[in-house]
Amino acid sequence: MRTTYQTTNGKGLDRNCLPMRLWHKAKKFGIWNPSDIDFSQDVIDFKTLTEVETEFLLLAISQFQAGEEAVTLDLLPLIMAIAKEGRLEEELFLTSFLWEEAKHVDGFNRWISEVTPFGGKEIESNHVPSYQFILNEVLPQTLGALVSDPSPVNQVKASTTYNMIVEGVLAETGYYGLYKIVDSHKIFPGLKTFIGKLKQDESRHIAYGIYLISRLVSENGDEVWDAFQEHMNMLLVPSMKLVEETYGKHDVIPFGVDLNDLMNYAMGQFQKRLKRIEKARNQSLAEINADLEEV
Repeated sequence: MRTTYQTTNGKGLDRNCLPMRLWHKAKKFGIWNPSDIDFSQDVIDFKTLTEVETEFLLLAISQFQAGEEAVTLDLLPLIMAIAKEGRLEEELFLTSFLWEEAKHVDGFNRWISEVTPFGGKEIESNHVPSYQFILNEVLPQTLGALVSDPSPVNQVKASTTYNMIVEGVLAETGYYGLYKIVDSHKIFPGLKTFIGKLKQDESRHIAYGIYLISRLVSENGDEVWDAFQEHMNMLLVPSMKLVEETYGKHDVIPFGVDLNDLMNYAMGQFQKRLKRIEKARNQSLAEINADLEEV
């Protein structure tokens, strides 16, 4: 039974904490409509692709599309766990988080339906085995565990899978590679605009994940840090394998993509996330908020 309300009991909202700063950014930068993006030139560009280029691009786009659907479906248990703890500022931001993931699903579906000839056809056979392991198994399992046991350890495993790996390593690497393709080859201007919006949204999502895991490590000590480190390391091999399986199946990768560049980028993202969370072991919540001031 609820006995009080944060916004009327004198406590109010902490507008200086990171979740509230992200909420303000989401209100300012997250107001964009996938339906407003012009894909007319993309339709023309798609018809100029070779068969190998089409296969390559469809593999990447199919995994982006399904990945956005997966995170949209699986986010709710985390929102519920945060809400039950009464963390109002974090829940405010997470409402925009879910809405933005839903827009990403909408946008990719528009592009596939309107630009390619595969709109109503099955394309998920393109999903490589490592992708299926992370997105079809680990993601729903770790997020779903929060329904019955929203412990700090389980929250860290869920956020590590979602924010640090799926978004912070895999999505960022994929968008990095796809943006380089459309930018350097001067093709798909609508997709380029869409990716720019996605990257902006994802940066806020990853920032929240860093904050959440840092807070949980700071508050709960070695048990949570060990769970974070173990889960990150468990997902490292399949994450790097996913990049290799997605982009390295051709002897000569289409569009001049450099597999080593993508692998190095993915590893750099992984190491950056791990190093940043490690700092929280010796930080208070106030120090974590101050340290993330630039976000």
